[in-house]
Parts: sequence; C-alpha cells; structure tokens
Amino acid sequence: MSALRDRLVDAGYAAGWGAVKALPEPLARTAFDRAGAWAAGRDGRGVRQLRANLRVATGADGPELDALTRDAVRSYARYWLEAFRLPTLGTARVLRDSTVPGREHIEAARAAGRPIVLALPHSGNWDAAGVWFVDWLGEPFMTVAERLRPEQLYRRFLAYRESLGFRVVPLTGGDRPSSALLTEWLQAGRSVCLLVDRDLSASGIPVDFFGRPTRMPGGPALLAARTGAVLLPVVCSFAGDGWRLTVHPEVDVHGPGRLRDRVRAGTQGIADAFARGIAQAPADWHQLGRIWADVPPDPPRARR
Repeated sequence: MSALRDRLVDAGYAAGWGAVKALPEPLARTAFDRAGAWAAGRDGRGVRQLRANLRVATGADGPELDALTRDAVRSYARYWLEAFRLPTLGTARVLRDSTVPGREHIEAARAAGRPIVLALPHSGNWDAAGVWFVDWLGEPFMTVAERLRPEQLYRRFLAYRESLGFRVVPLTGGDRPSSALLTEWLQAGRSVCLLVDRDLSASGIPVDFFGRPTRMPGGPALLAARTGAVLLPVVCSFAGDGWRLTVHPEVDVHGPGRLRDRVRAGTQGIADAFARGIAQAPADWHQLGRIWADVPPDPPRARR
C-alpha cells in the first residue's frame, strides 16, 4: 500500500510539472497567484507558523500581519511556479532579469582565487539564484538536499536541480557524509551554496535572530574556516517579474582564536545578514517551519 501511495504521489507531481510547463506564462502566473491566496485563506498550520515567524521579523500584527502573510504565501506560490517552469524560462531569461547588489564581494573572491561558500535563507527564488551563479562561475557548485519521501520524488527533484547545473548531494543516506564531500569540493577550489535559516539537527549553533534565540546550522562557517573559503550570505527576493540576489559582505571566520569560537561568530554573522536582508522584503521569506522554540504557530483564525 505504501509503495502504491508513493507511486501515485510521484506520478501526481510529474503530471503537474508537465502541465505547468505547458501553460502559457500569464495563465500559469494567474493560476498560482490565486492558489497562493486560496492557501493563505485556508489558514493551515504552515501558514499560521509563517504568520508567527513574520510577526517576529517585522513586528506587524492584526490586519497588517494578515495582509503580509497573504502576500508571503502568494510569493511562495510564485517560487513553486518558477520551480516547475525554470528549465522552460532558460538561463538567458534569468540573467536578463536578475539584479545582483553586492556582486563585488564575489568578484573579489574570484580575484583572490578563493573558493566561495554562499549561505542563503529560504527567500525569493534560490533556484533562479543558483542558475545565475552557475553561469557566473562557469561550472557547477555543490549543494545539499534533504531526502524527500517518496524516494522517486526525491530523485525527480535531484534530476531537476542537476539539470540546472547544480551538483547535489543528500543530507543523509549517501555513500559518504555530505560534510566530507563539501570539504573536498571546496579544497579543489570550487564553490558551495547552502540553505541555512533553519536547523534540522540537534547540533545547531546558538544565534540571536530578529532579537530571539534560536539555532542555525554551523556548516557554512565551519566549511569556510577549514578550507579558507570566502563566506558570503546571500538573500534572494523578487523584483517585478525578475529576481534580486543581494550578496552581503564577507563574514570573516579566518582570524585568531579557537575554531569553535570563529564558527559561532561566523554563524551569528550569517544570521545578522539574513535579518537585514529579510527585513527589506519580508513577504519573500518562505519559512513555514518553526524557527524559534518559543514561537509556535498562531492559533487558527477562529480563535484569534
């Protein structure tokens, strides 16, 4: 029964993926925008957690927070529309419609001949950012993907991202630990991109994020400190029909002191850059998971 359900889920995604790519773009955008508004109106658990997260990030409440949450869910729907259609949009479209404030920081890393670790939150369209970065690098970068269920669906997303030029390794269940593969990749002078605004392990680094304590993965700071890579936070957002990829200044993890302390300080530096970037476009932050231990999902609308 489980195997049948997995096949049906995978088949459903495959059919939907093909249908969305076949739709004219204006029709597809309208459909996903309406779907996002509908999902916001349903007020499910993920939407209520997003609402609670946005309250912490912006200080908004009441009708203002309701409107922001609705816009954020519509923004998330746009991410999924573009995820399905990105191979159809093509690299030329992404390059034409992307702006990259702070590009000088990655240019400086290249001029110095150093590998790069990009740390990103779940905001805007990180896949479009990856397409831009692959073109800029002239080669693939390595990233890590959480293993989805069913396995067929995970492999479908793996093939999709590798078709964009990414080199993807699983977070768990691979032949070798992802940390070892990432380290070797950087030591060979190549670059890495990691989504790190939520800790999915029990070993995250304590940070202050929007004025509240939480944990974030220490992997980006640790990898950079061990390999000599440049650590750059990047916050993505939407800009009209295009994309904005804001590259923040280098977070230095190469100074004196113990490795543990440098990793802790580097991870806090990432959190600070994320907070600054998200504050500029909070509706494009797509974090439907729990970030802070003391910030559960908002109660259902009927109880608010």
